[in-house]
Amino acid sequence: MFSKKPAEFRESQPVARAPVSGSTFSVIGSDVVIKGDISATVDLHVDGRIEGDIQCASLVQGEGSHVEGAIVAETARLAGSVTGSITARELVILRSARIHGDVHYDALTIEQGAEVEGRFAHRVPGKVAPPKAEDGEPKLTLAS
Repeated sequence: MFSKKPAEFRESQPVARAPVSGSTFSVIGSDVVIKGDISATVDLHVDGRIEGDIQCASLVQGEGSHVEGAIVAETARLAGSVTGSITARELVILRSARIHGDVHYDALTIEQGAEVEGRFAHRVPGKVAPPKAEDGEPKLTLAS
């Protein structure tokens, strides 16, 4: 009734394999809520809600997404809402974005219609941050 198949037949059948771990991006779906910090060495696409800081190589944020925390990325393309500071070498803020926090950037693009409530600070790569007064505000210094 049950017969054994020859060994050569068993070896020729497709074998399910685990996914390769060399993934180049991660996706957080629109139905996902994460409470905690995220650190990724690869690109990150966020459509869900994050309550914590994000640090990654590249961030793409979907329109319906919400991030409540600081964002640090080499490049960031924001389309949803962010409540927290943003630091990126190359930053693109799309018209659907709603940002509440300070923005630090090397290169910046803002589409007409985007809302940003906070301060903008251009970062100069390799330059030391300006001195700050005791109250934490930047000091005005004159070049000599």
